[in-house]
Amino acid sequence: MSFCSFFRGEVFQNHFEPGIYVCAKCGYELFSSCSKYAHSSPWPAFTETIHEDSVSKRPEHNRPEALKVSCGKCGNGLGHEFLNDGPKRGHSSLKFIPKGEYGPSQGY
Repeated sequence: MSFCSFFRGEVFQNHFEPGIYVCAKCGYELFSSCSKYAHSSPWPAFTETIHEDSVSKRPEHNRPEALKVSCGKCGNGLGHEFLNDGPKRGHSSLKFIPKGEYGPSQGY
């Protein structure tokens, strides 16, 4: 799965430090850096989510090749999962927390 939105450059495209990606709005755990993989599109891509309900997906009516992806907890829009190739530019609603800095004391 790869994700993007269309408002600014993607900061996590070539980011491969150990840690987790969480929803920037509510802090819910979405993806482990262990499931992130490099590919040719300009947004981050992951093989699996941390929790079964980390994200929700629904068909995008005007884009049959894309699914709208949202945080499974708060519904924050995370972008799209492109079933083939997506647009050339994007950004993410993800926030990265380095390994060792994540914990319950942060409120999520």
